[in-house]
Amino acid sequence: MTLDYTTLDQLRQSHPAWRLLRSDHAPLVASFLQRVFIEHNVRVISQADLAEALEDELFAMRERLGADAFPKSPLDYLNDWAGTEKGWLRKFYVQDSDEPHFDLTPATEKAIAWLETLTERSFVGTESRLLTLFELLKQMNAGTETDPRVRIVELHKRRDAIDAEIARVLSGDIPLLDDTALKDRFQQFIQLARELLTDFREVEHNFLRLDRHVRERIALWEGSKGTLLQEIMGERDAIADSDQGRSFRAFWDFLMSSSRQDELSALLDRVLTLPAVAELKPDARTRRLHYDWLEAGEHTQRMVAQLSQQLRRFLDDQAWLENRRIMDILHGIEAKSLALRESPPPGEVMNIADIAADIELPMERPLYTPAIKPLIVDIDLESGDAEVDAVALYTQVVIDKDQLARHIRKALQDRPQITLRELCEIQPLQHGLAELVAYLQLASGVFESVVDENVTETVVWDCEGPLGQEYAKQARLPRVIFVR
Repeated sequence: MTLDYTTLDQLRQSHPAWRLLRSDHAPLVASFLQRVFIEHNVRVISQADLAEALEDELFAMRERLGADAFPKSPLDYLNDWAGTEKGWLRKFYVQDSDEPHFDLTPATEKAIAWLETLTERSFVGTESRLLTLFELLKQMNAGTETDPRVRIVELHKRRDAIDAEIARVLSGDIPLLDDTALKDRFQQFIQLARELLTDFREVEHNFLRLDRHVRERIALWEGSKGTLLQEIMGERDAIADSDQGRSFRAFWDFLMSSSRQDELSALLDRVLTLPAVAELKPDARTRRLHYDWLEAGEHTQRMVAQLSQQLRRFLDDQAWLENRRIMDILHGIEAKSLALRESPPPGEVMNIADIAADIELPMERPLYTPAIKPLIVDIDLESGDAEVDAVALYTQVVIDKDQLARHIRKALQDRPQITLRELCEIQPLQHGLAELVAYLQLASGVFESVVDENVTETVVWDCEGPLGQEYAKQARLPRVIFVR
């Protein structure tokens, strides 16, 4: 974008981030929203909770600046910040709730992020950024090279470099990063992680605009249902197939892998224990950054689900309206018929084409065929000699779903999510496939769960054969993740 005078003047008058920086209450707005939303990665907060937090903030400010500072009530400030003139908050109603909820707008988060860059930093690293830029250029060049020989030569160079590094390590020469390099890379990691959370809110905002556009189109549409669906799905596919949509889908697939999550947790735990990193006093939430990414991505996925739900409701409403129109037509025909019953119109009312009588000769009819009467022989029932084990008839297997639910809740107390396979490893299946099906029923009804269709897991349990021998059975199914 070219920063000419006209563009900047228009941004100064219309952009919410610029309006926030020009506001007389910018220190209050930025500090309060940063502490409530960004610091704890809160995506949605109810009006009552946000108003209570703002009341505490205003009370502290009036104690410092005087009773006349910020004279309006917290709810008035929130409604003002969420108005179209300001646009710093998004006010909306969540499903199954009549209480307003609030969320930050992407423009507000950008303004707060820019304000954070104005503070002086005791250490500014440049090496990690240069290495990141150099690595990105290498990836772009290698990823677009079409000559197999050139790519093979490059792969041989990388292999020789790895072999040389292995040889140095085996010989005892182990190069280590010094404290300066560690601080440089850790600051770069924190900056990219925060920017990623900011990008999530902007992606969610784009899907929200699409959802609002779909609702407006449905409310004002008067044409055919197929035409509207074709246009809406075309826009939805355009967003999903765009660079932003493909990038978000690739990120979500990468992050949903449990092995990647475990790897990220292990790497973060080890890095945060390094003395050089501990000197920087990182935020306590740094240890669960990847879970913040998951929560932010889940909000974005909900926007897509709301869009699908809106289309489904439109189809149901249209079907009901069409059925009602058919019934109105039939009632209209009945009313007109009753009106004409006493005084029929003169002349010919209706013509029926091809009037003919069905002729059926007597001899063409089939002859009578008597029904076959079954013959029942009275015999005395005698007891048989065969010995049948009736134990199986009285053996009943009852799956205690409450016990399985307690097991899931206990497993989720010290972790945010767990897979079905891990649950079965902690507490092996006692009743085989029936108990596995009960877990799936709990995943679809009682607990929040996610199904990863791209990963297949195997659940194994022990069974006892008819002769008393033990053998193992297994079931392959997509990965089922129980979420706290």
